Amino acid sequence: MNGKLYTLPIYVKASIFFVGLYVVVSIMYITQSIVVPLIFALIIAIVLHPVVNFFVKIKVNRLVAIIITLTLTFVLLAGFGTLLVTQVAMFSESWPTFVNKFTELFNESVSWASGYFDISPSKIEAWVAKTKGEMINTDGSAIKQTIINVGNGVVIMFVLPVYTFLFLYYKPFLMEFFHRLFSEKNHGAVGEVINQIKTVVQRYLVGLVIEVIIIAFLNSIGLLLLGIEYAILLGIIGALLNLIPYIGGIVAVALPMMIALVTTSSPLTALYVLGIYYFIQIIDNNYIVPKIVASKVKINALISIIAIFAFGILWGIPGMFLSIPLIAILKVIFDHFDALKPWGFFLGDNMPGVDMFKLKISKKKSTSS
Repeated sequence: MNGKLYTLPIYVKASIFFVGLYVVVSIMYITQSIVVPLIFALIIAIVLHPVVNFFVKIKVNRLVAIIITLTLTFVLLAGFGTLLVTQVAMFSESWPTFVNKFTELFNESVSWASGYFDISPSKIEAWVAKTKGEMINTDGSAIKQTIINVGNGVVIMFVLPVYTFLFLYYKPFLMEFFHRLFSEKNHGAVGEVINQIKTVVQRYLVGLVIEVIIIAFLNSIGLLLLGIEYAILLGIIGALLNLIPYIGGIVAVALPMMIALVTTSSPLTALYVLGIYYFIQIIDNNYIVPKIVASKVKINALISIIAIFAFGILWGIPGMFLSIPLIAILKVIFDHFDALKPWGFFLGDNMPGVDMFKLKISKKKSTSS
């Protein structure tokens, strides 16, 4: 009334923020079957865009260049898939032997536990039978969910190339749309944000592909030297699980350790597996990630872990893989708007310097004066 701007109280702003966050998360969850393939396709299109540009520069028609790029990508993925399927088939042939050895090891563990903890073996077996019964009771829903997941995966495998092709083909159209979405004075900033997002995604994902190849090779060589069965399969699975920060590495080493316990005569082999994987993780964390995977955007460990769990709950395993690239994209956007820069700082890994001795020095100076 008196020319003063009315500002909302902090509790009203907080309420609006959390309500808006709830609505956005709900929409993301409800539309995940549409959103997740689109995000995957967009990221793949960003990674493949330089390849398309290369063919265009050598005077290849843009449409033909996109088809050639997607065909080459499909051939590479088909080769990798064939290798993986072959290894899985070898593993499935030995599955009965693996189950028998695991059963023997389990019986020995029951005998040891009953003697060490003074518990009757029948009680342990009864507990195992009860647990198995509970798992069987939920087996129907688990099988139903598995069938649904496999069906969704097949649909995504067919839809993903189509989405990727359309993103690559309509790239000039989409760029023009984003420029028209903002005023002309902001075109430079919009172009800068888009280019930085492309750079971040390309460097990050190309680095991840190189990391997977190196880690899979090191894992497989280490397991082969120890004489572990299914070394190549376990090496590849470990490298893929390593893409999930912090959590994937734990699962990746647990699988070959279990195989080593069951298929080798000495339990020390499992410890050797742990030692080799730990050594590979040191190489990965201190050389491969900083030199190959690292991009311009750094995300701190706290936000990374929260994002992995949050997107995992929201979108499952695909969400865990998408969590870090999406957070990196958000940080790029936040860093270009003054009102959002504090959130960009919160997502980043720029730890402020803390001088622990500053207070003590100042006190000494004051006493000496």
